[in-house]
Order: sequence, then C-alpha cells, then structure tokens
Amino acid sequence: MKDYNRARVYLDENYKSQEHFTALGSFYFLHESLKNIYQFDFKAKKYKKVTGKEIYSDTLESTPMLEKEKFPQDYFPECKWSRKGFIRTRWCITDCAFDLVNIHLFHDASNLIAWETSPSVYSGIRHKALGYVLDRIIDQRFEKVSYFVFGDFNFRLDAKAVVETLCAKATMQTIRAADTNEVVKLIFRESDNDRKVMLQLEKKLFDYFNQDVFRDNNGTALLEFDRELSVFKDRLYELDISFPPSYPYSEDSSQGRQYMNTRCPAWCDRILMSHSAKELILKSENDEKIVIYDHIGPNVCMGDHKEKDAYVVRRFSVKPHYSQEGRQHTEICNPNSCIDKSSPECHILDC
Repeated sequence: MKDYNRARVYLDENYKSQEHFTALGSFYFLHESLKNIYQFDFKAKKYKKVTGKEIYSDTLESTPMLEKEKFPQDYFPECKWSRKGFIRTRWCITDCAFDLVNIHLFHDASNLIAWETSPSVYSGIRHKALGYVLDRIIDQRFEKVSYFVFGDFNFRLDAKAVVETLCAKATMQTIRAADTNEVVKLIFRESDNDRKVMLQLEKKLFDYFNQDVFRDNNGTALLEFDRELSVFKDRLYELDISFPPSYPYSEDSSQGRQYMNTRCPAWCDRILMSHSAKELILKSENDEKIVIYDHIGPNVCMGDHKEKDAYVVRRFSVKPHYSQEGRQHTEICNPNSCIDKSSPECHILDC
C-alpha cells in the first residue's frame, strides 16, 4: 500500500444509534500518480482537494464529505432493527465527476414467503429502496453527475419460477405446524425413482439435491430468473454477468465453492452504473472486449458472499472487496477521458 499516499475511510460503527446505524464501511485509497483528486463537501457544496489520510467512524452523521442514510423502518416492517442503507461520496478527477454509492438492500426473511408469489414481496421492498436511493442521488440539491452503485443488493432469483423449473416433475408435500396450521416446510419428491427428495424448503432452508446446477457454466441457465434489475433498465446499466451466483457460500474454510443450504443461490453482489457512467468505461463497442466483470476468489472461502471485481484493461475499473468483518472496499481505475495520461493503467481509488 506504500504507493497509495492518500486515504479516506468511513466506518459506521455507532451501533448504539438505532436510528442511524447501518454497519456500512467505505475505504478509499488514492494512488500517488494521481495529482489532482478532489472530494465533494455536501454541506459547503464545493470540492476540496484530497491530501493526507483521514479516518471517520462515530461521527459520520456530521461528516460533510458523505451522505449516509438508513432506510425508514416501514420499508421492512418484519425486521425490528434493520441496518440497511447507503453511503454516498462524490469525487472529481481532473474534470470528471462521479458518485460512488455503497448500498445494502433488504434480504429475503423467509424462503417460504418468497416462494408464494412471482415476483416475491421482498422483491417489491428492494425495488422501493433502490428507487429511493436513485431518486436521492439525482435530486435537485446537487448537480447531477455519473454514478456507480455497488454492494449487496440482495437481488434474488424469482423463487417460485426457479422451484417450478428445478422441480418440474416433482410432487410437493406440505408440512404444517400442529398448533397454528402454518406452512413450515415443503418437500419436493421425484414422481418416480423411489420418490427421491429433490428439494426441501423452510423459512431458512433451501436444500436442493444437486448444487452443480448453480455452478455449471457459471449458473447462466438460471439468469433468466434474475429479474429484479429489469425494473431499472432505463436508469441503471450492468456489465454482462459471467460468474456464478455470489451468495450464500459456505463459511467453512475448506469449502470455497460450496453453497450453504440456507437460501437459493443468487447474484446478490453487483456493480451497477448510470448510463452516463457506462459511457466513461465503454467508449465504443470494441471496449466490450476489454471489460472484465467477475468475482474474486472463486475457489477460496471468503465468507458467505463472493465479492465482485469489475475492471477495464487500460481505462477504468470498479473493484468492490470485503474484509473479514464484512466491510466493503472499492477500487476505481483510470478513465482516459479525464485522467492524466501519465497515470498507470488501473489504480485510482480504493474504497
């Protein structure tokens, strides 16, 4: 890290503040080759040159160099104390300004409820929250700039459609609680083959007999059920997915490729961008060939999420990483259109 001579670190560690705590963390490390980097002061509404290394933790609400919000409680009433929200920072490199938005959206609280409807009720909650963030970062308070939104979106596959496809020839057994008659488990068995169990579904159990379906060809056969982003196709762009579902991986250090049997594997961790940000990294159709959007540590245990790594050889890069504590980091690398041409290929910011 010796070549990164400036840094900004923002850690939301004030867990005693139920109203504001998100547990989000953003780390930005700036390479010494970049001579003119400025960060936006949201209170003074002007850019300030970035020098030195600074760390902020308990005082994020009063830090003018970022915007941090926790979603209102009524967005996800099932959770008594949700930590979901976002942290936004704005940067200017030469004459190129852009926002970096670290986001954490709501999860699926119950596999059984997610399976009931298509799309699920949880999908609607995430749409509402993401729409809120996008509206906030393009509202009239500040000048509109390009933006990148990255983190754990908790996007899930359409559970009902996935189960219908994976268990198309199965029969379903419903198990209910004796006292409430509430459905507590679904068992899908093959119609023949000695009625082999194919899938067991509970609130926090998704036990499918063959995990290879989520890994073979990077799980691309299931991408048709990854539908949550389609609602925002006019506002957000994503590079083509060519990696397997990023969640929920086993946290056993010897099982780097194994999924846990808790949720249906899904592409939860993403890097999205505004269409104007897309123009920064894809100047022409030929640029598609030098863009890489992938995950990190495919065969190594990195916790229950596999981090995303997107970069463009020679021009631009956004790289989210996670520490062992689950904090996310991101690297932004050179867009030639607004960076000193003497800069190395990939290294501007590390967040």
